[in-house]
Amino acid sequence: MTLFHFFNCAILTFGPHAVYYSATPLSEYDTLGTSVKAALVYLGTALVKLVCLATFLKVSENDSFDPYQFLRLSDNTCILIWESPVANTAYMQELLKALIGFIDVAGLYFALTQLTHRNISQNHKFQAVGLGWAFADSVLHRLAPLWVGSRGLEFTWDYILQGLEANANLVLSISLAALGSLMWLRKNKPKTLIPIIYACAGIVATMPSITSYLRRGLGWHFPKVVGFELFTSLMMAFISLQLFSACQRPSS
Repeated sequence: MTLFHFFNCAILTFGPHAVYYSATPLSEYDTLGTSVKAALVYLGTALVKLVCLATFLKVSENDSFDPYQFLRLSDNTCILIWESPVANTAYMQELLKALIGFIDVAGLYFALTQLTHRNISQNHKFQAVGLGWAFADSVLHRLAPLWVGSRGLEFTWDYILQGLEANANLVLSISLAALGSLMWLRKNKPKTLIPIIYACAGIVATMPSITSYLRRGLGWHFPKVVGFELFTSLMMAFISLQLFSACQRPSS
């Protein structure tokens, strides 16, 4: 990847965060400190997740083992192997990874409720927290691959897809922060919307596990997974916006 391609991919990956901050009222209310604090909380949360993964997950002796094993029949249909004890153990490991992923929700709860924020509204608070959360995730997971890829000479679409994936993650992070704001900060929300809010938050929180299953379990290629993430992020953003607007209406 040439240096020019590296800068293009870096702008695609990190540029939307800067555009979102400057194009919204976040820049007018000087919420940069809130975003930085949220990014630091994300880094701490990622460290806790790393320790939990290293402590509770077992490394298979067979490095080539894939927990999503399929038995292919003559008619090109696939049956998932559930009976194997090794496969059952692998699925328990995948379930444990999904549960450990909910540590992100705890970190987001801390960022929204326990951090000291300036006198900003609830609308700006969750946006600033979600923005900082998504930016830290992009730096932690995508900056190093981009830098390593810039040393290569061959062009690849993977880094462009990573940039698009970072954009989807930005939307999902802000959506999850909005749902978390409704769950933990807004007290007078309609009772009929509470189950929907929690269900949507659960879907967004488990998106990493869902995409992992699509890649490893169903064998989806990276472009298809990124397309799914982009579509899902837009859908969840629309639903979160509708829920947030409904909770802001005065109750009759």
